[in-house]
Amino acid sequence: MESYIIFADKVSAWFGKAFAWLILVMTFGVGYEVFVRYVLRDPTSWAFDVSYMMYGTLFMMAGAYTLSRDGHVRGDFVYRLLKPKTQALIEFILYFIFFFPGVIALILAGWKYAARSWSYTEVSVMSPANVPIFQFKSVIIAAGILLLIQGIAQVFRCVICMRTNEWPKHSEDDVEEMEDVLLREHERDILHHSSEAIDIVKPLERRDD
Repeated sequence: MESYIIFADKVSAWFGKAFAWLILVMTFGVGYEVFVRYVLRDPTSWAFDVSYMMYGTLFMMAGAYTLSRDGHVRGDFVYRLLKPKTQALIEFILYFIFFFPGVIALILAGWKYAARSWSYTEVSVMSPANVPIFQFKSVIIAAGILLLIQGIAQVFRCVICMRTNEWPKHSEDDVEEMEDVLLREHERDILHHSSEAIDIVKPLERRDD
């Protein structure tokens, strides 16, 4: 199970980080549109299509990566108070009740949706540029498959936690939330530069009269 977890995490991380470069494409498209629209007075007919297709693709393809790092929003005001073993049992049950049925439905519906779009080479109706979008419909299927692979790994994590009462650690070689990094650095500074003095009391030597 641990080897599969490592494999799934690496696959999700690779796709998540690879598609993260779409942020640059989206930034360039929006920036170029702002420049030509407000400076040159000659707006493009394709920038809007590029921006929402890039954002949608990034959002879909990063889902499995976010799941592998427990980055999705969770209402854990009660959940966090439970023991890890109990948390794992709850997640294990919920994965089979909600997650897997939803992901399988996403794959099946996405397959029909993409196949119909490819059949008539669908183009965008949001702008006069008629930008082809049929190829992006396949992202729905790819995102669903990645979520399914990662979901199995998450179930294995639950099984391990139910046995050991401790969640398996994630890969350390990965990006971190900026607030976590700053908090850790702040705690380190407090330990190294604390203004509170530490008194070391030595026991009195015993004298023999």
